[in-house]
Amino acid sequence: MTAHPADRATARIMVCPALLFVAVFALYPAMDSLVLSLHRLYVSLPGLESSFIGFDNYAELFRDPAARQTFIVTLGFVVLSTALELLLGTGIALVIHERFTGRGGVRAAVLIPWAIPAVVASQMWRFLANDQYGALNLMFFGDRTDAYVPWLADPWTAFGVLVAADVWKTSSFAGLLILAGLQSIPEETCDAARIDGAGAWQRFRHITLPLLKPALLAALLFRTIDAFRMFDLVFVMTQGGPGDATQVIQFYGYKTLFVEGRVGYGTAVSVTVFAATLLLSLAYLRAVGSTLLSRAST
Repeated sequence: MTAHPADRATARIMVCPALLFVAVFALYPAMDSLVLSLHRLYVSLPGLESSFIGFDNYAELFRDPAARQTFIVTLGFVVLSTALELLLGTGIALVIHERFTGRGGVRAAVLIPWAIPAVVASQMWRFLANDQYGALNLMFFGDRTDAYVPWLADPWTAFGVLVAADVWKTSSFAGLLILAGLQSIPEETCDAARIDGAGAWQRFRHITLPLLKPALLAALLFRTIDAFRMFDLVFVMTQGGPGDATQVIQFYGYKTLFVEGRVGYGTAVSVTVFAATLLLSLAYLRAVGSTLLSRAST
């Protein structure tokens, strides 16, 4: 059944405002950033005419040892935080999926960390990790002030606190996505397996987990992209320190562009982050699509 030409024309007219909005607020800034990344431009020298240098900024980025260090830190943060968030999110989803008294209140309470603004959560964790009066030292060492740990002054503990803060804030969001996947699994399938004598672990491994794969991939997609673009935690808590131990690629781009005033090079960093997240998104979407197709065929 084909649509009437008048209906197709009406549909195109109704879509035009949305396309215009995307073009003005998404496509134009992205293209303008790409153009800026191909020039040598400094904020401190506004009178100097910007010169077109092609892909020299990108070549410098890949040769820059500081950029390589930030990429390693970012990759470690993405892998560790995403893995922990998926693990905890799955546990949260399994708990709040069960029927028990007060389940609605528990579901609402679980989402509180995710609902807190990122800057507020970052400031809260910075106070928790304070080496003089922070709750982490009080909890682990009590009044033994000589044993207090400078959590944000040591490279390893500062990185660990950043990961913990991100996991605390966003695991509930991953759990919400996984809960949606759990609720789409037919209860009759699990009931039949229970009647056949399958235990809880067997039902989870052979029934729940395979059917939950699309939801897990969707949660992995969103959390990987957000972790790769992480900026606010570093900006509020550590400013990339101590040294460059917690300097992620987004914060490095911010420092290069707004602190050092290297507009072309800083924009090249941002465009590289955009390209990396785009490739990751396409790869995850392809995996989700193939999973859904295989699930539908079975």
